[in-house]
Amino acid sequence: MILTPIQTFVIILMVTIGTMITRFLPFILFRGTKSTNSYIGYLGRVLPYSAIGLLVVYCLKDVSFKAPAYGIPEVIAVACIAVLHYWKENTLLSIGAGTVIYMVLVQFVFI
Repeated sequence: MILTPIQTFVIILMVTIGTMITRFLPFILFRGTKSTNSYIGYLGRVLPYSAIGLLVVYCLKDVSFKAPAYGIPEVIAVACIAVLHYWKENTLLSIGAGTVIYMVLVQFVFI
């Protein structure tokens, strides 16, 4: 299906408006409330951990322990991420190094 330039523009415009609404809506809704709202504070404390847990489950959901490699690259990468994060306490470094380790294992070691 080929889109006309007008259709492409309308799609980009709608996606932009949808993104802006989801970004600005909390600031509009909670504008008059105190900055120390307990519910917002609670969400700020628990959502980062929830998001990381969701990402871990999503990344490991298709690991097969019956297929060749038997999930070994995933286990090695997760262990390296955990050790590196415990040692350096740098999330970006942990995620980046874990990704590189996993890709090297999958592309070159467990072919």
